[in-house]
Amino acid sequence: MTDHSSDNPFFEAWTTPFGLPPFDRIRPEHFPPAFNTAMAENVTEIEAITGNPEAPTFANTIEAMERAGRALDRVGNVFFNLNSSHSSDELEAIALDYAPKFAQHSMRIALNPALFARVADLYARRDTLGLAPDQLRLLERHHLGFVRSGALLAPEQKARMSEITERLATLHTLFGQNVLHDEKDWQLILEDSDLAGLPDFARSAAAQAARERGLEGKYVITLARSSVEPFLTFSARRDLRRIAYEAWTKRGEHEGEHDNRPLIQEIVRLRAEQARLLGYKTFADFKLDDSMAKQTSAVERLLLQVWEPAKRKAAAERAELQEAARAEGMNEAIAPWDWRYYAEKVRQAKYDLDEAEVKPYFVLDNMVRAAFDSASRLFGISFTERPDLPVYHPDVRVYEVTEKDGGRHVGLFLHDNFARSSKRSGAWMSSYRDQESFDGEVSPIIVNNNNFAKGEPTLLSFDDAETLFHEFGHALHGLLSRVRYPSQSGTSVRRDFVEFPSQVYEHWMSAPETLRTYARHHRTSEPIPEDLLRRLLAARNFNQGFGTVEYTAAALLDLEFHTLPVPEGAGPEGLDVGAFERRVLDKIGMPEEIAVRHRPTHFQHLFAGNGYAAGYYAYLWAEVLDADGFEAFAEAGDLYHPDLAARLKDIYSAGDTRDPMELYTAFRGREPGIQALLKHRGLVDA
Repeated sequence: MTDHSSDNPFFEAWTTPFGLPPFDRIRPEHFPPAFNTAMAENVTEIEAITGNPEAPTFANTIEAMERAGRALDRVGNVFFNLNSSHSSDELEAIALDYAPKFAQHSMRIALNPALFARVADLYARRDTLGLAPDQLRLLERHHLGFVRSGALLAPEQKARMSEITERLATLHTLFGQNVLHDEKDWQLILEDSDLAGLPDFARSAAAQAARERGLEGKYVITLARSSVEPFLTFSARRDLRRIAYEAWTKRGEHEGEHDNRPLIQEIVRLRAEQARLLGYKTFADFKLDDSMAKQTSAVERLLLQVWEPAKRKAAAERAELQEAARAEGMNEAIAPWDWRYYAEKVRQAKYDLDEAEVKPYFVLDNMVRAAFDSASRLFGISFTERPDLPVYHPDVRVYEVTEKDGGRHVGLFLHDNFARSSKRSGAWMSSYRDQESFDGEVSPIIVNNNNFAKGEPTLLSFDDAETLFHEFGHALHGLLSRVRYPSQSGTSVRRDFVEFPSQVYEHWMSAPETLRTYARHHRTSEPIPEDLLRRLLAARNFNQGFGTVEYTAAALLDLEFHTLPVPEGAGPEGLDVGAFERRVLDKIGMPEEIAVRHRPTHFQHLFAGNGYAAGYYAYLWAEVLDADGFEAFAEAGDLYHPDLAARLKDIYSAGDTRDPMELYTAFRGREPGIQALLKHRGLVDA
């Protein structure tokens, strides 16, 4: 790839408002030279720290490390966001080429003995340095990071740790690309005669998907959750439901170059070896040692506390579904591709509630406004759309966030809500720039990605609306950050705490006063009728046995993968992924009619990166916190209780400057209990 630095936006200061990347000028060929230059600059910065003849101080070592790598962060944030939100063959090729280079670069720093010596010297004297609480925590976390990367290992062990890290980076990238390939490659093309049971919103979304693929007059179901789940819920065609379901659950599980099974084998083996090098029995033991949970046994205990009640509830649900199926003349046992279909039938009968009746009241734009206005009332911030600012895709909407009192600029928020073939599946929050105030105020640039099926207008399910609020809760964690150092900014917290700010925010979506205001019919603008609202909220715990089983099974499967004590020298062929999955599910008594929420070959939380490996339990751990935490507002009788809102804002603002449990108890006045979670999921009597 050729490039001339004169027209490469990464080699100049950006004059765009608020430092937003100049998306209209950035091209794939700009990234390789920008990465090469930024990595070289970062090496020079580290050499300046290690070559400093002065004795280590917090300023010349820790603060100097915080300043290092800013150019690399700038390029990397743009690249990785674009590669997830709006990828291309060129970006995918660069990602695969650079994954081992980035790993090599980060390990070169993490295993730099001179750099670690300076940090270790400060760490040994930490109580005598007169550091502020956020500085002491930063020093301790930096020291721990070095140790967990292998800084205390012998030279040959360090070399092996680097090799493993590089190889894992490549495997993670390939895993994610294989899933995206299967999602892009597959489509179920339907004729008018195939649409039995599908409500207008599902037909409209399928027609839109077909038009985007040049199939005018047809209908297309894709493997985006927002497309396939409504199809499985409403399609009266059992044969087509089975085709869609099997394609959805077999992503990444096809013989050939896009098969993720051999990648999983190698990833699991390498992670186990990595943990063993660092003195841990299993990868889960290593990962959880730096979490709120601390121990594998604590995570297993939490999961099993909900597993048995969830199975009992799911069994009762299955009996109701089977009865509904028999009433329709289906005498076979309920299969996984039937569950959502008959659950919807039972839900309609039990609560006189039809998803097709509910969805017209959940207009995307209204739910976005609900999310913004709830944040405004809780945290005193405002959102103003800025259509004048550059974006990377026409679907993206940009908002300037300001304080309501005084109008101080808080940050920028990018909302990218629609599914497309260039975007990975799922929903997530990320950042183009993190907040810090170390060398002057730096405001955050935060992005939310969803995968809603575009319609005219776009109508959401209740679950979709919850997802929107969930990701926006993460966004608020980034936007409201008020920390000094970039390493402590926003969502840079322990993995099993990061989901608390997002999950607790979901409660404001389902609050009756929110729905009365923002759930309005897309044609008439009439508010949701009180009777429908009552039935909708009464049905909140419907099918929770199913939902809890499919999630908890995935979390237990994650734990089993990462507690495998792989023996020395075991080859990647030592693990049959399919057989292992079946063995684990048999052991825990997985109901045959329910599939794991993420089967291994498309479980991106686990295998497209390290983030949630041995950490998928974090959603449930955080739900203990969020169910317990929201009860404080319920007890106060005020969704926007000023004192509680201020204490909750402290959590969103604190980043990683304080211990998570300390933050939570300062908000709640005590540690959390599990009862609120069981009650919230309707599992108390199960």
